[in-house]
Amino acid sequence: MFPMKRSPCVQPRRLAPILVSFSALLLTGTFMLPPARAEIINAAPGTTIGQIERFSPAAGNLLEDGAVIEVLASGFTWSEGPVWVPWANQLVFSDVPENKAYRWREGHGVDLFLDPSGASRRGPEISTQGSNGFAVHKGRILLCQVGDRRIASLDTDRKTFSTIVDRYDGKRFSAPNDLCIDRRGNIYFTDPPYGLVSEKQREIPFNGVYRLAPNGQVTLVTRELERPNGIALSPDDKTLYVTNSHAPNPIVMAIALTKNGAAKGPGRVVHSVADLVKKYPNKGSLDGMKVDQQGNLWMGGVVGVIVVSKEGVRLAHLVTGHSTGNCCFGGPDGRTLFITSDNMLCRIRTKTRDGHFATK
Repeated sequence: MFPMKRSPCVQPRRLAPILVSFSALLLTGTFMLPPARAEIINAAPGTTIGQIERFSPAAGNLLEDGAVIEVLASGFTWSEGPVWVPWANQLVFSDVPENKAYRWREGHGVDLFLDPSGASRRGPEISTQGSNGFAVHKGRILLCQVGDRRIASLDTDRKTFSTIVDRYDGKRFSAPNDLCIDRRGNIYFTDPPYGLVSEKQREIPFNGVYRLAPNGQVTLVTRELERPNGIALSPDDKTLYVTNSHAPNPIVMAIALTKNGAAKGPGRVVHSVADLVKKYPNKGSLDGMKVDQQGNLWMGGVVGVIVVSKEGVRLAHLVTGHSTGNCCFGGPDGRTLFITSDNMLCRIRTKTRDGHFATK
């Protein structure tokens, strides 16, 4: 084990007078949830948070020595599912409980993108949770709609959606959570139960990982994980990675794929963050993730983003101090990692890019 290196913790600046006390508590990691939802505010330039923990010299190939986590905005209920939209030069991400999605643009900050984002119906037995994971593919924005229990494509009017898939063997999914797409057009996605209002709504008796083939066929990839959540592909599309957000078993699993994208067999455990779950109780498990060009895994979860090599060696921990839902690479050169951490949107500069950067 290499000795752990910590970069200096940079103190945050105040974000705005309207929320000085709340924001200060939030950014120092000691905040308590306010009785009413805070106003969404764009952070002052240069506002930073947390620290970078480095566990291996290999982290130096991924992060600059002086890299810091910058806060871009705060005030969300639970930020999630970020994706960089290259043709619009903007980031799109979800506020799941609020049934909204937002966009961030350099020089403009955050503004509303979709309302509603993923729950179009109302009723006592209908989830009001909106979109979660986003993806882009061939000029389209795809999203997991928790309330509507489907994978959908955003129409060009930015007000309506087209269903891509909502059933397996004629039964409705529980709550599609996150997705990724390979170069052949296979869409892989997770279906945990988090959007169900009650168990009686469940139509599929397990929490699965699925593949939607270009011909429209839906197949089950695995049902091995208690709570499949984040999902990403290796740069060569030969391995599918899935995180398990089940706190007693916080692992990431690797599943070998055939040439056409089907699972070759059972998955293998790549890494566990059980030590972090124990160290930081009630600060997250494992959630969304991305894979970089070198095959490293960047996993949202316990108090930040955990960076792990494809061999399962922990390289670094980007500590925000809060449960972290997801992350994605983006920006004009693809080397900025955007992080959705609890009620914040953050970013950090890296030396790498998304493993599918050239095909987005």
